[in-house]
Amino acid sequence: MINRKNIYNPDSTENVNDRKVFGGNPTGIFELNNIKYQWAYNLWEMMLNNTWYPKEVDMTRDVNDYKQLTDAEKSAYDKALSQLIFMDSLQTNNIIDNINPYVTAPEINLIFVRQAFEEALHSQSYAVMVDSISTNSTEIYDLWRRDMMLKSKNDAIAKVYLNLAKNPSESNFVKACFANQILEGIYFYSGFTYIYTLARSGKMLGSAQMIRFIQRDEVTHLVLFQNLINTLRKERADLFTEELKAEVIEMFKEAVALEVAWGKYITQGQILGLTDDIVEQYIKYLADDRLTSVGFEKLYDVKNPIKWVDDFAKFNDQKTNFFEGTVTNYSKGSLSFDDDF
Repeated sequence: MINRKNIYNPDSTENVNDRKVFGGNPTGIFELNNIKYQWAYNLWEMMLNNTWYPKEVDMTRDVNDYKQLTDAEKSAYDKALSQLIFMDSLQTNNIIDNINPYVTAPEINLIFVRQAFEEALHSQSYAVMVDSISTNSTEIYDLWRRDMMLKSKNDAIAKVYLNLAKNPSESNFVKACFANQILEGIYFYSGFTYIYTLARSGKMLGSAQMIRFIQRDEVTHLVLFQNLINTLRKERADLFTEELKAEVIEMFKEAVALEVAWGKYITQGQILGLTDDIVEQYIKYLADDRLTSVGFEKLYDVKNPIKWVDDFAKFNDQKTNFFEGTVTNYSKGSLSFDDDF
C-alpha cells in the first residue's frame, strides 16, 4: 500500500536529497529554495507564464457560425465539447483528491495544484463556449448520460483512476501516472482536431482560439506526467516490471482503439479533411510519440497525416492572435511535445 503524505510533520528530518515522488517523509513546509526535482519547478514557472482567462476570448462570431453549421457539424461539435467537459471535470478532482495526496515532494505538489487550477479554468472555458452557442446548455452537459458511446468511453478513462482510489498501491499509482499521460496526450485530440478543422474552414474561430489555450495547458500537463514517469523509472526501477510494462502497452492499445472509434463516431465520415483513415493514423501517431517519450518502443510507426493541426496549436511566442491578427499578451511561454525538463 502507498500512504498519503502528512500535511504537517514537524518531527521529520528529511533533507532535500531524501525527497521522493511518493513514500517520502516531508515536513509539510514548502522549502522551494531547496529543489530536488528541478524539472518540476521549471514547469511551475512555465505554467505561471501561460496564465490566461476564458472570458477574454472573443466568442461573438461563433454565435452566428454555429447557426450556419450543418447538422453533422453541429452534432460533432456538441459531442466533442461534451467529451472535453467530462475529461477536465474528471482531472480537476483526480489531481487533487487522487494523485497529489500521495506525492511527497513539495515542488511536484506545487505543479499539481496549478494543474488542478488549470483544469477548473478549462471547465469555465467550456461553459463560456456552451453559453455562446447553445440555447439549451443542459443538452450538452447531459449528453454523456444519453450517448452510450460517450458514456462507455468515459467509464474506460475513469477505470484506472478508480483503481487507485479503491486500492492505493505503488503499482496502481504508477499505472495512474500512465493513465494521466494517456488522457492528456491522446484522449483530448479527436475533439481538439475537429474544432481546428472547423477553424481551418473559417468557422468557430473563437472556439478554436479557446482550444489553443486549453491545449497549451494540456501539453504542460502531458510533459508533467512524462517527466514524472521518467523520474519514477530512475527512482523506483523495481516497479517497472515486465508485467507492468505489458499492462501499460495494453492501456495504450485500448486508448488508441477508444479514441479512434470516438473520432470516427463524432465525424461520421462527413467532415471535410477528417476521413476515418486520417483520424486513425493521427491517433496512432500520437500514441507512438507518447510511448517513446517514456522509454517504450513505437507500436504503430506511422507519420503525422495532418501536420497543419500543429500550426493551429502552436504559439511560439507569437506577437499576434493566430486567427484575428490582434495583439495578445498570452503567449509568454511556449512549449512543444518534445520539451523535457
